[in-house]
Amino acid sequence: MNKILRIGGVAVLAAATLLAGCSTQSNSNSVYTGGQAQREQTVRFGVVEGVRDVMIQGEATGAGTLAGGALGGVAAGSTIGGGNGAIAAGLLGAILGGMAGSAAENKIAQRRGLEITVRLENGEMRAITQDADEIFRPGDRVRLLSSGGVTRVTH
Repeated sequence: MNKILRIGGVAVLAAATLLAGCSTQSNSNSVYTGGQAQREQTVRFGVVEGVRDVMIQGEATGAGTLAGGALGGVAAGSTIGGGNGAIAAGLLGAILGGMAGSAAENKIAQRRGLEITVRLENGEMRAITQDADEIFRPGDRVRLLSSGGVTRVTH
């Protein structure tokens, strides 16, 4: 019974860690952080020349690796062999679980984005990548809002 409680506790802790690591900063043109609100932005106008679908990779937190390693180590160590065999199985389970957890975190953290190429009124070209939460088509007249190294494309 004590073994089941330990495994359950590790599983709950690993799941909570993984979920906490899933939060990512938004790259949406409609989402501002508290520090970005009420700050002056430079506004430029232009026309969309092209739009390309891209994937935006979120920041790796290591939560997937930790959770997968913990679950793999506990699961393999407690179910395979005994003594030194259980330790070896636990280590191998932790390594394989960590690899699987890392891959899962990377996949979960990906989201759809757009690379939008804009010809400004002065003839300069700019490409901005942001979340795909608004539809842009070549020929659309758009605004580029820039402040603190961050540029957004909006209609």
